[in-house]
Amino acid sequence: ANLYGWPNTYVFTKAMGEMLIQISKESIPIVIVRPTIITSTYKEPFSGWVEGVRTIDSLIVAYGKGKLTCFLADLKAVFDVIPADMVVNAMIVSMVAHGNESGNSNDRNMIYHVGSSVSNPVRYQNLHDYSFRYFTAKPWINKEGKPIRVGKVTMLSSITSFRRYMFIRYLLPLKGLELVNEASCKYFQETYRELYRKIHGVMRLVDLYRPYVFFNGVFDNMNTEKLLRAGREGMIEMDLFYFDPKVINWEEYFMNIHFPGIAKYVFK
Repeated sequence: ANLYGWPNTYVFTKAMGEMLIQISKESIPIVIVRPTIITSTYKEPFSGWVEGVRTIDSLIVAYGKGKLTCFLADLKAVFDVIPADMVVNAMIVSMVAHGNESGNSNDRNMIYHVGSSVSNPVRYQNLHDYSFRYFTAKPWINKEGKPIRVGKVTMLSSITSFRRYMFIRYLLPLKGLELVNEASCKYFQETYRELYRKIHGVMRLVDLYRPYVFFNGVFDNMNTEKLLRAGREGMIEMDLFYFDPKVINWEEYFMNIHFPGIAKYVFK
């Protein structure tokens, strides 16, 4: 994947799938729906539903559990998110719009970007602030029944500053603890293991998200906007098949829908 310019095999295989469809479509009209970061449902089947840890949620879960104290990101950058039910509705409306087409002309092949970065952007700074406010007011209760207190995450603006911070603040003390643990016949083994898990957990998250946290592009949603207008003009019940991200108040969504959904369906 890296050899051909892709950050990981996940996005590389998605691109390969699109390429395969394009070269083997013959006379079939093609519609490709490309959602951005999919988050918990806005309304249906009920607000805040999510299944498992998805995309940006691994950061939120790690933070809520007190395991994320620093991270690497450009706080001014847009992270493009869209609720799951809006993606489903966009797919349904696109099928209605193109269901009766035939032939293989280029105008019968359409790509819809379903996201929010152009029409209603939200930034990493917003996520940073919302997370702190929510988990300060409603801390996660661990297995021992104790609330986990969180602080503001230290945000670092470059991979160099992140590595320096991690080395001085965590890796160097961890190495010292390892030596003391060996010298004391594993007396501090449990403490060492817990610190090791936390530190390397953060580093794994940084490796996973590094291609995205400094991505300053936005996704052209002109085709999706046209689909919205066509749906309204075609008398499709757009209040039922909604997918316009402009209706979302992001503070309301994260504080009252997404974070509570993660706390209910994801936290263990």
